[in-house]
Parts: sequence; structure tokens; C-alpha cells
Amino acid sequence: MTSAGTLGGRVRVVTTKTSDPGVPAGYDPSQFPAFAVTVDVVILTMSDNRLHVLLIRRGVAPFEGMWAIPGGFKRPTETLDDAAKRELLEETGIDGASLLRQFGAYGDPGRDPRMNVVTVAYLAVLREVAGIVAGTDAAAADLVPVSDVLNGKIELAFDHAQIVRDAAERVRVDLELRGIATAFVGPTFTLAELRAVYEAVWGVRLDAANFRRSILAEDGWVIPTGRRARPGSTGGKPAELYRAGRMWRHGGPIRYPDQSEKRKGKK
Repeated sequence: MTSAGTLGGRVRVVTTKTSDPGVPAGYDPSQFPAFAVTVDVVILTMSDNRLHVLLIRRGVAPFEGMWAIPGGFKRPTETLDDAAKRELLEETGIDGASLLRQFGAYGDPGRDPRMNVVTVAYLAVLREVAGIVAGTDAAAADLVPVSDVLNGKIELAFDHAQIVRDAAERVRVDLELRGIATAFVGPTFTLAELRAVYEAVWGVRLDAANFRRSILAEDGWVIPTGRRARPGSTGGKPAELYRAGRMWRHGGPIRYPDQSEKRKGKK
């Protein structure tokens, strides 16, 4: 059977002997080391043309006062997905349940000073993050540039810097293979806004004319709405607004520049 114990206000699962008829005779789960399971959630979004991650400032030990990604211990009666949804809502006030997906697991010994803890990491891409409210054991919550985490300007608790790094790399790949660029923009968008996503995630500068040709070269990537964005402060003709077409379900129209250069070198 399993029972629930508390650990710093959290729940951990403790396995004991069981009389379940499906368990082999003489099997003793207590002979195996106990460990806890947590979920951690990486929320990525665009803000001011830069890729940002949602962080919470820990209000409890260990690492009290340090920034971390939202997460916590899985309860005995929860699925991993349920735990991720609950922790995200409790610690940030964000209900992003439908967007969460697993992307990795981390179980190095010593990653948590309290005990042996294995965490399952989730990733969600949001068009915008609004109404952030720190709750439970989070002292604060805020959006932070991913670059500040990757270059060490902001130090994170546990091994969360590596988790954010892996999440950013997954998005870099998915931008090309899974066509998630439009998840960062609104229902309607300009080509400049879409280009800014690629530039922020890949950390490159893309030629505006070449980008436009790549997006419009084949039907199905973007669909003109017949409307234009609001005029900018510098004047000029407002940019045309588009919406995403069906082709994004099969990948993306833009290839990572380094890969393009490699292909050129093989010719």
C-alpha cells in the first residue's frame, strides 16, 4: 500500500508492504530506497520581442529567496498532468492546463538537498501571460528574459537553470519541426511579429525580405485577413494582418540558418 507523508508542507509518497493479491508472494517494496516525485513547469512567452520564462521566487527553504520555475510534489492520488496543472495554478494563478506537455525528466542524486527527488518537466508556450499572482510557497512571480537565465545573470534554485536550458532548446527545434511559432503570437499577427519569434528563440537576425518570401511562397502558411495593424509611432503604412493557416500542423516554413549554411556547403 502507499501512504502520504509531509515534507516541508509538501506531500511525498511512502511505499510499504501490501497484501494486494496481484503482488508476488514475499515481495517487499520497503527494500527499495524511497524517493519523491515532483513536477516543474516551464512557461515561455514573448515580451518586448524577447523570449521570457515565468519564474517564482521561493518563499520557503531550501533556496528561500531564489528564483525557480513553478512546481512541486505530486500527490499520491494525482496523475503527473494533474499535478502540473495544480502547481501552475497555485503558484502563479495561471490556468494553462490545455497547453502543458512533458519534455524531460531529471533525477540526478543530490539535485534536491531534502531527499532523493525525481522531477518531470513540463513545457507550455503562451501568447501572453497576464494576471500572474504568486501563491502557496511562492513569494513572488514574474517574467524574466530567458537569456538572463542562460547566461547566468539570474541564478535559479535546484537544477532549474538546466531545465530552462533544455526547454529553450526543445522550442528551438520545435520551431522548425512542429511549427509552434504561431503559438507565440495572437490570433492575428504581422509578419514582423512572426519574424520576431524566430529571432528571439533562435537568437539570430533574419532578413525581413527573405523571411516574407519564405512565408508567402507557399499557400497555407499565413492567410491575409484584409485588415491592417494599428499605425505605429513612426508613421507609414500599417502592416498587413494575417492568421495562421493549416500548414503549421506539419512543421514550419523557416529553417534554422546554420542548417541552411550546411546544406549550401554540401552542394
